[in-house]
Formats: sequence, C-alpha cells, structure tokens
Amino acid sequence: MNVIITGASKGIGKALAEIFAANGHDLFLCSRGELALYKTVEELMTRFPAVTIKAKPFDLSKKEEAIAFGKWCLSFGIPDILINNAGLFEPGSVHNEADGLLENQLATNLYSAYHVTRTVLPGMMERPMTNSGKGHIINMCSIASLNAYANGGAYSISKFALHGFSKNLREEMKPYGIKVTSIFPGAVMSASWGDYDNSDKRIMEADDIAKMVFAASQLSVQACVEDIVIRPQLGDL
Repeated sequence: MNVIITGASKGIGKALAEIFAANGHDLFLCSRGELALYKTVEELMTRFPAVTIKAKPFDLSKKEEAIAFGKWCLSFGIPDILINNAGLFEPGSVHNEADGLLENQLATNLYSAYHVTRTVLPGMMERPMTNSGKGHIINMCSIASLNAYANGGAYSISKFALHGFSKNLREEMKPYGIKVTSIFPGAVMSASWGDYDNSDKRIMEADDIAKMVFAASQLSVQACVEDIVIRPQLGDL
C-alpha cells in the first residue's frame, strides 16, 4: 500500500513511518525541515531496503504548498492511507496570547490537513472498491481536541477544529468506502516536550501511538475505528 505521512521527520510521524515501512508499505513523506526529513529517509532506507520511500520538504501551513504536496504524491499513484500528522504546539491563553497565534495554529494544525486531504481525496473516491476498501484518512488530533486546558489557547482551538473536520469527513466518506479515523493522544515524547526528562516513564512514547494507528489500518473493509483516545497510564499532565 501507498502511505502518505505528513510531519514525518521526527516524533510520532517518524514512528509512523517506521512501523508502516517495517510492514512493507511504500511511503510518501514530508516535513518542513529538509535536513531532518532526509536524515529520516536515509535511516529508513537502510533499515527497510525493500520499501519505496519518497520524501520532499513542504511547509503545509501554506495552502499552495499543501496542495503541491498532495499533487506530488498523486504523481506516484493514488494513496491507500493518508495520515495528517503535521502539527505544531504554541502555548498561550486566549486573553493574552500574541497576535497572529491563532492564525498560525489553524494554518499548521487544521488547514494543512484540509488542503492535503482535498487534493488526494477525489482519486480515492473514484477508484474501484477493493478488499481493503478505497482508502483511509487518519487525522492526528489531540486530547486538546476534547478538553480545554490552561495555556492551551489557540492550540486547543485548532485541535478542536481538526476534530470537527475529521468528524464531518467521516460522515461524508461513508458512502464511498473511505475510512476516517481520529487519534487523540495525551502527552507523548516529541518535539513539543523539548528536553522533558521521561526517565520515570511518565508520558508515552511515539511508538505507542504508531502501534495504535497501524492496528486501526489493518481491519476488514467493513470495520472503521472512528476514535482512538490514548493517555499516559497516570493520566494527563
């Protein structure tokens, strides 16, 4: 299968690329950071030489680049799975966060998924039904899509919006045999947590999320996991 993963150079995106490559799927990857992206590709190609891996840097917060990335992926074929993982956490509170923060968070966390999905979706909708269905769109939401929290401001607003996008898309795609899944991770060791000391295993590993996403992608054509909520064992921080 052809699997598109955005925000694939590190964290959850890289863990997703690893698990799908390990299971023989061809990958189409992007991130904003060119150096980190190509380093990830080099590592993956060394570990999984039988898998085709294509990658190109794009800034998906920009509409024209999100559309260009979708078209670039389509030049290799219609994807079987699209994982909208690209995202950014910027802390702040609604009443005093910097001007422009909401626009930036929406562009990165919502519009990127919206425009990439709209670019690749027509091909998925038009192709014939197979034993594995016609496609699967997986959106990386957040616990912040479900519950507001202090210092979450624009980030939480953008993730609530991504959840709404995902729910609406799920209803639209039912007649077309295309699955839509929303993932709601709690705290995960990723760039958002910087130099956090996780020696006591307080928060989750990126691989935990990747395993759940991969499992959701392996079900029969008549089964769709709509929502996956996954939190640290001791709960949210």
